Amino acid sequence: MKPIRILAIGHSYALRVNRAIAREVAKDDDFQVTIAAPNFFQGDLRPVHCEPEPKDSPLAVVPIPTHWTKQIHVFRYDAKSLRQLLLLGQFDGVHAWEEPYIFAGYQIAKAVRQTRGHFCFRTAQSLNKHYPPPFSFFEKTVLRSSKLWIAGGKSVFENLVSRGYSRSKGRIITLAVDTAAFKPHTEPLRLQVRQELGLDAPVIGYVGRLVPAKGLRVLMKALEGIEPALPWSLLLLGSGPMQAEIEQWARRRGWERRVRIHLAKHDDVPRYLSAMDMMVAPSQTTRNWKEQFGRMLIEAFACGVPVIASDSGEIPFVVQDAGIIAPEKDTSAWRRGIEQLLASASLRDALRRKGFARVREYSAAHVAGQFRGFYRELVHG
Repeated sequence: MKPIRILAIGHSYALRVNRAIAREVAKDDDFQVTIAAPNFFQGDLRPVHCEPEPKDSPLAVVPIPTHWTKQIHVFRYDAKSLRQLLLLGQFDGVHAWEEPYIFAGYQIAKAVRQTRGHFCFRTAQSLNKHYPPPFSFFEKTVLRSSKLWIAGGKSVFENLVSRGYSRSKGRIITLAVDTAAFKPHTEPLRLQVRQELGLDAPVIGYVGRLVPAKGLRVLMKALEGIEPALPWSLLLLGSGPMQAEIEQWARRRGWERRVRIHLAKHDDVPRYLSAMDMMVAPSQTTRNWKEQFGRMLIEAFACGVPVIASDSGEIPFVVQDAGIIAPEKDTSAWRRGIEQLLASASLRDALRRKGFARVREYSAAHVAGQFRGFYRELVHG
């Protein structure tokens, strides 16, 4: 029997770290998996060039020229290159990791029509939005073209079914973490990272963009109320428009030596994450956004780092009882949760064990099993 030929295409695939699920799928001889990604993309944190796969990887990676990558809603793949890839590849299934309402998602769906491949897409739309033309047209076209669709979480699935997406065609498959890359580090290695950064334990960590929607002002207010006798340092892994505000806040409080902002390469994130004693994810629901999943949560679980997170969007479904959930805007609750973990090594250890056990559900190997079943259903019905 011939292997199932799958093309998975999306701008997130430009980064090697985001291909862990596809890599696991391709380890099965029943599948041949090709990854297509922009040869260059203007990412949220930095410009990204399509990274090569390791020499022993089972994946084939095809970089495609792209245009207008600073505007996610209208960015596009080079039409000729995309068409050639689809026609020459003779794929059984084409999986778009682009939202259905953006031009790139519409472009892929339209191009697949000229082939024999079955089309599907993955979405993380967790808010009930109605898009103006032409984006509403893009979404409708993608829906008509798809045999199946994937929701990135329970809240995403229910939101989109309520908007008219077919319940029978929808499947819930979450993101995953590469547990070969994200794993606990030894205490000497954790100490080494803290010394490089000039931070003393215990370290409160944050991973993501430095923007108001991620709840950094709630975090700052909570930290101002921490019991003075409790030692702590703050490591913010990321960049964004709030960087200057955070640095000014630290200077006003006399905390320059205990607050660090560091932009790490994606491959280095596990090293810095493992040096944290807790990770905070104070995401805030806004009119246009709420947390769609929270990949940093499962990465923290895999690294053995206890988590405090808000109740925004999908977060409670991901964390469940493996971390502390605090109401989004309740700075007092955030202060109390952080103080609890700072004061109790035994509580940190208990949450570390719970998170490490829960991450099995989100491992790349486990989620890849779900995708294999999904791709078989996509191609064979």
